[in-house]
Amino acid sequence: MKLNDALRLIAGVMIGISLLLQYFHDPQWIWFTVFIALNLIQSAFSKWCPMITVLKKLGFEE
Repeated sequence: MKLNDALRLIAGVMIGISLLLQYFHDPQWIWFTVFIALNLIQSAFSKWCPMITVLKKLGFEE
């Protein structure tokens, strides 16, 4: 799996998990979803995402 594919998969899974936690556990989990969204927005402008650094260290290639 390529780096960008893994990044999109992780982002989608994390958003899904946060929405499930919000619905079934506590509405305050919305802040986790907001955090993910803000991180995706800032990465669009800065061209840097913390998860890419992690994935590169795990051996994913572009």
